[in-house]
Amino acid sequence: MDHIVTVQDAVTAFEPWMEPTDAELDAIDAEMPVIRAEMELLDAQIIVIDRTSCELDERRIRRARRRVLAAHRAHVNGLSGHTGGAA
Repeated sequence: MDHIVTVQDAVTAFEPWMEPTDAELDAIDAEMPVIRAEMELLDAQIIVIDRTSCELDERRIRRARRRVLAAHRAHVNGLSGHTGGAA
């Protein structure tokens, strides 16, 4: 007869030792401009999902794409001086 037991890992999945390290939090903070720019692009794309895009919508998407590229460029250029790390 097999015994049914609870899975201990699922119950204690959020132990304090499983929290992100300071280096990981710093990497997330450094990447926040990229994340925000990608969210803005996604918002602009969601707006035109169920309708025909007008010229304003197309400009909004183009601007958001440029912001994503600029944020990625700035992030990568900022990483060039760092060696190692979480990101």
